[in-house]
Amino acid sequence: MAQTVKIEIPTRPPRKFLNDTLKITAWEVLEPFFEDLKKRKINAVEELEKWLKDRSELEAVLEEDLAWRYIKMSIDTADESLTKSYEFFVQEINPKVAPYSNELDKKLLDCPLLNELNEEKYRIYLRSVKKRIEIFREENIPLLTQLQTESQKYMAITGKMSIEQDGKELTMQQAGKLLESTDRKLRETVFTKMAERRAQDVDELNELFNHLIKLRHKVAQNAGFENYRDYMFAAMGRFDYSVQDCRNFHESIAREIVPIVRDFHLERKEKLGLDALRPWDMDVDITGKPPLKPFEKSEELVTKTALCFREIRPFFADCIETMNTMGHLDLESRKGKAPGGYNYPLHEIGVPFIFMNAVGSLSDVTTMVHEGGHAIHSFLTRKLELTDFKSTPSEVAELASMSMELISMENWEVFFENENELKRAKQEQMQRGIQILPWIATVDKFQHWIYENPEHSVEERTAKWVEILDEFGTGVSDWSGFEEARSNSWQKQLHIFEVPFYYIEYGMAQLGAVAMWRNYKQHPQQALDGYEAFMKLGYTKSIPEIYGAAGIKFDFSGEYVKELAGFVRDELAKI
Repeated sequence: MAQTVKIEIPTRPPRKFLNDTLKITAWEVLEPFFEDLKKRKINAVEELEKWLKDRSELEAVLEEDLAWRYIKMSIDTADESLTKSYEFFVQEINPKVAPYSNELDKKLLDCPLLNELNEEKYRIYLRSVKKRIEIFREENIPLLTQLQTESQKYMAITGKMSIEQDGKELTMQQAGKLLESTDRKLRETVFTKMAERRAQDVDELNELFNHLIKLRHKVAQNAGFENYRDYMFAAMGRFDYSVQDCRNFHESIAREIVPIVRDFHLERKEKLGLDALRPWDMDVDITGKPPLKPFEKSEELVTKTALCFREIRPFFADCIETMNTMGHLDLESRKGKAPGGYNYPLHEIGVPFIFMNAVGSLSDVTTMVHEGGHAIHSFLTRKLELTDFKSTPSEVAELASMSMELISMENWEVFFENENELKRAKQEQMQRGIQILPWIATVDKFQHWIYENPEHSVEERTAKWVEILDEFGTGVSDWSGFEEARSNSWQKQLHIFEVPFYYIEYGMAQLGAVAMWRNYKQHPQQALDGYEAFMKLGYTKSIPEIYGAAGIKFDFSGEYVKELAGFVRDELAKI
C-alpha cells in the first residue's frame, strides 16, 4: 500500500547566534548568550529585530532540548536516568532562565525603538510580553520549578499501572481495548480489574494533587491573584474570552448536548437488550459486531495515515512520512510508557514528535489523525520568524487537530475496506465528537471549583466531582458497586495534574472542527485553503481572527452549539 515519495528531510537551520555544537550540560554554557542579549546596545530598528531573532533562536534551542528530555522520559518512565535528565533541566536551567527572560521582556518594552516595529506583525506577541511582565514574581521561580517536577510524578505513577488477563500483563491502554469485546462477562472482568488497579493509587494521587493545589495557590497569591484559576487565565494568555464565557459554555453543553448524549445511551441500552447499562457496556458495538480492527501494528497505522492524508492534500502525507523517516514517531503501547498521546513541537528543527499508545483500535486512528493535524500545524509554522509566533494557543492548536479528525473521515476507506465497517467507524467517531463535550465541561467546571476553593478536603473534592458528573451525566448508566471508581474517575485525566486548565480548549476547538467539517462537506478545496491559511498564521493574530481565517466563528453560545450539534445529528442520520 505504501507509495514511494521523495522526501526532503528537513535539517536544523544554521545557528546565527548560538554555537552550532552547543550542548546544554550546565547553566554556564548558556549564561553568556543571555548576558549578550541583556547588555546589547540597540540603536536602530534593524538591530532590534536582529535582537528579537537572536533571542528567538536561544528560546528555540532551549525548548527543543527540554522537549527531547520530556519525550525520552515519557517513552520509558522506568529509566531513572531519563527522569533525572529532565529534572536537571527543570531544576537547574529553567530557574536561571526565568529572571533573564523577565529582564529581556522589560528591555524590549522599554526600548525607544519599539514603536518603529511593524505594529500588526508584533501586536499579538507584544501583548503576551506585557502580560508576562505583569504576572512575573521572583519568588515564584522555585515554586514553578517544584510544580514542574512534582506534576511529572503523575506520569510515573500511572505509567506503572497494568492488569493481568489470560496470563498476560496488559497496560491500561491494552486492557481498555478489551472493553470493546462482544463477550460481556470478559468486559466486566477487565473493567473490574482496571478499577481495582486504579484504586491502589487513589490515595497516592490524592496526596500528590493536594500538594500541587497548595503550590499553585501560593503562586497565584504571590502574583497578586485571588486564586490559581485567575492566575492561569493570565498565564495562558486568555485574552479573547473570560471566566464567564467558560460558564456559558458549561451551560450550553448541559442544555444542548447532554440530551443528545442521553438519546445515544438509551439507544445503546435498547440495542444491546440490557435491563441496566453498565460502565463496561459503553464501548462495545451496539449491533453485537466485534471490535473494529483498522490496523495491526504501528507501521501499518503510519502507512495508512499517510495514504489517508495524501488523498486530502499530498503535503499532509509528506509531513507524516518525514516524521517517520526521522524517527519522530513512537506509537505502540508498552509497559513503563507514560499514558496518553501528544504531538510535541520542536521549534528549532521544525519537525515535531508524535507519542501515543496504540493497540489497534478505532480510537488509535482518531488519536493518530488528531496528532497528525498538530504535526501539519508545526510544519506550516516552521518558517515563521520568531519562536513565539509558532507557539499557538491551545484553542488554535486543537482546532488543527480536531478538524483533521473529521476531515480525514472522508478518506477512512484506507482503514476500513468493508463499507459497513467504514460506516460504523464514522458513526462512532461522530458520536464520540458529541459525547466528549459533556466530559470536557465536567473537567473544566471541576477545575474552576478546585481553585476557587483551594482549602477543600479530599472528601469535599470527591463529592463535588460526583455532583458535576451528575450534572453533565445522562442518568442512564448504572454504576452500582463501582461508586468509588466513578467518584475517583477524575484521576484518569492527566491534564488536571500536569497541565491545569488546558481542557476547555478541546470543547471550543471541537465546535470549530464541526464548523470546518461542514465547510469541507460543502466546498472541499475552499475549506482546505482556509484550514492551511489559519495554521500558517501561527500566533500572529487573535483567536477570533485566526478562526475567521479558517472561515468559521469563535463562538460557543447555546445557539451555535445547537446549530452545530444539529448538523452532526443530520450527518449521523445519513449513515
